[in-house]
Amino acid sequence: MKKTLKISGIILLLLIAIVIAIPFLFKGKLIELVKKTANNNINATLDFEDADISLLRNFPSTEVTLKNLYIANKAPFEGDTLVKAGTIDLKLPLKSLFQSADKPLNITSFTVNDADVFILVDSSGHANYDIAKADTDKSPEAASGSFKLDLNRYAINNSKLSYYDEGSDMLLKVTDLNHSGTGNLSAEESVLKTESKALVSFAYDGIDYLKNNTVQLDADIKMNLKDYLFTFLENKALLNQLPLVFDGYVKVNDNNQEVDLKFHTPSSDFKNFLALIPEVYSKNIEGVTTTGNFDVKGVLKGVIDEEHIPTFNVTINSDNASFKYPDLPKSLSNIIINTEIANTTGLTKDTYVDMNKLAFKIDEDAFNAHARLTDLTGNMKVNAALRGTLDLGKLEKIYPADGLKGLKGLLKADATTSFDMQSIENKRYENTKTSGLFDISDFEYQSAELSHPLKISKTTIALTPTTVTLKEFDALLGQTDLNAKGSISNLLGFLFNKENIEGRFSLASNNFVVDDFMTTAAKGDKKATDSVEKLQIPSFLDCILDAKANKVQYGTITLNNVSGTLVIKDRKAELKDMRSDIFGGTLGFHGEVSTQKETPEFNMTLDAKNFDIAQSFSQLDLFKALAPIADAIKGKINTDITLSGALNNDFSPKLSTLSGNVLAQLLSSSVATENSPLLQKLEQNVTFLDAKKLNLDDLKASLTFKDGKVAVKPFTLNYDDIKITVAGGHGFDKSIAYDAVIDVPAKYLGKEAANLIAQLSDEQKENIKVPVTALIKGTFTNPSISTDLKSAVADLGKQIANDQKEKLVNQGKDKLNTALDNLLNKNKAKDSTAVDSAKSTATQPKEQVKEAAKGLLNNLLTGKKKKDTVK
Repeated sequence: MKKTLKISGIILLLLIAIVIAIPFLFKGKLIELVKKTANNNINATLDFEDADISLLRNFPSTEVTLKNLYIANKAPFEGDTLVKAGTIDLKLPLKSLFQSADKPLNITSFTVNDADVFILVDSSGHANYDIAKADTDKSPEAASGSFKLDLNRYAINNSKLSYYDEGSDMLLKVTDLNHSGTGNLSAEESVLKTESKALVSFAYDGIDYLKNNTVQLDADIKMNLKDYLFTFLENKALLNQLPLVFDGYVKVNDNNQEVDLKFHTPSSDFKNFLALIPEVYSKNIEGVTTTGNFDVKGVLKGVIDEEHIPTFNVTINSDNASFKYPDLPKSLSNIIINTEIANTTGLTKDTYVDMNKLAFKIDEDAFNAHARLTDLTGNMKVNAALRGTLDLGKLEKIYPADGLKGLKGLLKADATTSFDMQSIENKRYENTKTSGLFDISDFEYQSAELSHPLKISKTTIALTPTTVTLKEFDALLGQTDLNAKGSISNLLGFLFNKENIEGRFSLASNNFVVDDFMTTAAKGDKKATDSVEKLQIPSFLDCILDAKANKVQYGTITLNNVSGTLVIKDRKAELKDMRSDIFGGTLGFHGEVSTQKETPEFNMTLDAKNFDIAQSFSQLDLFKALAPIADAIKGKINTDITLSGALNNDFSPKLSTLSGNVLAQLLSSSVATENSPLLQKLEQNVTFLDAKKLNLDDLKASLTFKDGKVAVKPFTLNYDDIKITVAGGHGFDKSIAYDAVIDVPAKYLGKEAANLIAQLSDEQKENIKVPVTALIKGTFTNPSISTDLKSAVADLGKQIANDQKEKLVNQGKDKLNTALDNLLNKNKAKDSTAVDSAKSTATQPKEQVKEAAKGLLNNLLTGKKKKDTVK
């Protein structure tokens, strides 16, 4: 007995060891088998990062998990990824691990998680999903392995699918897709039970028809795989919250598909209409009371091939209906909806939409509209009209939408339009027939995006075939009043032909407060400002705005008599001929702002005349950065500034990126040293200097700036009889590196040079000047100053010694010249009557002169003197 138990235990342990070892032994073989089998059957590349094998989770089946799988297209879609999936779980019989690679890989179920499928049909009709190799492929690779599906279950979890047809500009997006099916899919006849839920978006020719609408479908499908006939049995669907039931069949033939489907709403309650609206907008429709009916019915029947679609007729009807939310005081009544979407020929061009009537009433205000669209896939033709009066203030009393809260005003509309798309595409707007008026009065709108309610006392829009004219627009936002007029020349081209909006407007305001257009968070919360969404100039704007404002307030800055032109085009805004009165002077500026690149950029030229220095340099960050010393200067300034750089997301300049040039001239200026630690420190180090006495009148300075650094070209200041030359630069971080060369008259050197100065005459004290250099470092708020005064005093000593030496030399020269003159005059007085005697003695006086001169020079240069004989 013990021996039997022992043998059984050994066998059990051996089996467990085999179960554990098999995944490791066969992992490489199975990965190769899956990749080879897949790639031999598709005209694409399938690969995955890794695979796990388990015998325990679904024994006796083997479970294979493929991680980070993708299928990449080949030509003509080379480089595109058709499928990406986080994981794919496959179940297959255990014997698949032991079969040869040329036998089919039998899969009994699969689960796809976190997949992303992108399907594309290009303008030539080629589809990137058409990757299955043709059966005629007889290559050895194609013959070595294939898939065999004996499915009884499959699932797709948390996935998304995109389908785009370039030719028809049709886009279908399915997100948050969860779909599963169970049934014997290997049998010739079986019933497949499916459950599906997803968010669906659908756009055609640039128009959104569905956007993140919830779709739920539970369908039992009878499958006849012999005849490829799929019959819908018990089926129900939800579109948003609208219930639909349907039945019918789809049959797949060799050259086409046959369709015969019918669907309808299971009840005719008008609540079905509210269920069509996405829940985020319709809120909870439980408890809503309704009257009247709302019916949706549809029939699709026919074939689908390259030329035909099924004929269909979908009707949406409601008669004399109403609804009222339980917590709101008013109802929407007399609702009439009569719409038909149909195709009676099976040709796509013959599809039409006929909204025969859409009408409703709020109290005594009535609104009516109708429209007909034909030849939808060809030269679409549109005929539409609307007429009515609507008290906007009553909408929030009918419908619980946040965007309607605080809305007020009276809307009157009476407009018609008739056009075809070819006329619009070819810009033949004269072929269109559009006319009418939209009139809004006493309008008021409140929103968290606005700091104050927007109030429009009156606005009128007139429609013509070629233009939309804003005849009047009188509005108030906070303290800001606005009056605008203008026109758009191609509204239909913008709406239907993707053209830019072309127009010109004039805007006037008595008081324009920039803060009125900012939210409270943006004005006061730095985090909110830092995270503000990047502003962009719309690419579709091509318009001109002529603006005038008596006063514009930007924070603490007030601009008066503002005027100019703003030209917006190609994601750029150009300012032209802008003028304003500000800081006691005038400002002219022009330039542009561009959002064509990832980071917005700007360049600007400013011309400031008679600016009050104290006001402008205390309120403008740019001026503060360029000349922090201006805090200590009073008076006026003229300046020309050219600058460029990058902008933050809220269009404020990034100081570190600025570069440009400044040319400034001071007018009637004075200095207040108490406002400048730098000037105070300078006075402490240069004791003879009183900065308040600096003469700044008509001072001109030129500087350049780049990468947060300012370079100042040398300029000269006058202080009484002292000339000061300044050069250097500073940073926007207020660091400084300047030197000031001061030509100091000797009389100001004081005790440092008292002994030397005592040797000078009053005239020399005035005329001799010594250059003293002051090195200025640190920051404007904490400067450090050093001077070379000691070396300057030493240089003064040398200068005095040289002057004394030169003086003595000049004195010697004067005495020598006097002695020579006396000696020569004495010789001329002698009698020279005898010519021969003179000739014989002519050389004697010359020798005497030479000797006399020699002795005099020796005495002057060596300091020797004759002994004084007077005692």
